[in-house]
Amino acid sequence: MKKHNFSAGPAILPAPVLKEASKAALNYEGIGLSLLELSHRGPEFTAIIEEANALMREIIGLPEGYQVLWLTGGASTQFFMVPFNLLNEDETAAYVNTGVWADKAIKEAKGFGNVNVIASSKEQNYTFIPKGYKIPKEAKYLHITSNNTIYGTQLHRFPKSPVPLVCDMSSDFLSRPFDPNPFGLIYAGAQKNLGPAGTTVVIVREDMLGTVRRHLPSMLDYRTFIKENSLYNTPPVFPIYVSMLTLRWIKKNGGLKGMQRRNKTKAAVLYNEIDRNPLFKGTVAKEDRSLMNICFVMEEKYAALEKEFLKETEANGMVGLKGHRSVGGFRASTYNALPKKSVEALAELMADFAKRKG
Repeated sequence: MKKHNFSAGPAILPAPVLKEASKAALNYEGIGLSLLELSHRGPEFTAIIEEANALMREIIGLPEGYQVLWLTGGASTQFFMVPFNLLNEDETAAYVNTGVWADKAIKEAKGFGNVNVIASSKEQNYTFIPKGYKIPKEAKYLHITSNNTIYGTQLHRFPKSPVPLVCDMSSDFLSRPFDPNPFGLIYAGAQKNLGPAGTTVVIVREDMLGTVRRHLPSMLDYRTFIKENSLYNTPPVFPIYVSMLTLRWIKKNGGLKGMQRRNKTKAAVLYNEIDRNPLFKGTVAKEDRSLMNICFVMEEKYAALEKEFLKETEANGMVGLKGHRSVGGFRASTYNALPKKSVEALAELMADFAKRKG
């Protein structure tokens, strides 16, 4: 039985992408070699990475002056690579703390310059997105996290900022249209909406670079990868290829507007069930609810039923629904590739469970 994959990441990939990638793993384009065996400097992979870059530019609508980089190390590496490349020791960067990953980014940045945390929901266990904060004009950049995978909150509107935005988009990258112009740098691990774990996308405006006075080792300097088209060393060939296939799939299915329609529809199905079901409740402010990571718990008087419900989800082929330990309860990650029928199956099980147990 095909599973309903609600995993927070590595996450579900589109079925046609998996089918095409599986063929390439055995015999790429009929050349008699696996893609896993091909030189990253050969014509086959050159064509792949160039198509991936072109699709990324087209789908997002990137203006001139922005570069698409394929790196490794995940968002966790970008937590320090961003300030290492952008922030001098005597300069200040502004940060908004909306979750565990934003908090880690703040801790890493403190090693390279001054960090001004201008807003935070940490004391309230990250149950909302801070609003109405003042952005200092003297900041080198403002760092935000667009979606908070663990807590299930999302920025539905990006702040109007007098300084360039730097954004960790790992868990909602390519899930909706956005204007790239206010952003100086965007980074995202591939393993949510784009591809398998192993590559990290960085989109950087070139005029953000070259202003720090410290020595930058080649492998930690964004300019190295701009100059070498992300091929300074051997890149993660297969994850980039799968990401390219996913970009094709996104384009074929309506681009970012198509993804947004799909994701709003799926989220509405599940949030409507959470709100009407007497056994369950959401965990964050309704206006900040994520379309990607839907977190919910049992109402307190039914808390003893939590393990039983989780067992029923597993018995019905639903995987990845156990909530993060910081929140508890359940988390349904409804990324781009998750079919609507999976969300409907979960909502139906919740309704049936309430009839039997409520």
